[in-house]
Amino acid sequence: MNWKEKDSGLLLQRSFLFGITGIVICLIPLINKNFPFTNVPMDPVNGVGILLQFFGLSIAVMVMRQRKVAEELQEKAKKMILVLAVALVFFFMVI
Repeated sequence: MNWKEKDSGLLLQRSFLFGITGIVICLIPLINKNFPFTNVPMDPVNGVGILLQFFGLSIAVMVMRQRKVAEELQEKAKKMILVLAVALVFFFMVI
């Protein structure tokens, strides 16, 4: 089954899961920078977090572009896009 054929609610749920996972993974290097627990490089971890956020953002944009989507789901997609875009800008500024 193609991603475009899936239910919009399910796609938004996956977008949320990818986005929140990316945000949590990007917070790990910030916490390690302020309270050094390990000496390992955290750049790959930060890259994976940003990749997950971009993936969640792309799913939310795909839901917005679908035809015949309920107004409630479009509003949720707009909020998801806004939150993930602000999180991405924040993590790009911190790097």
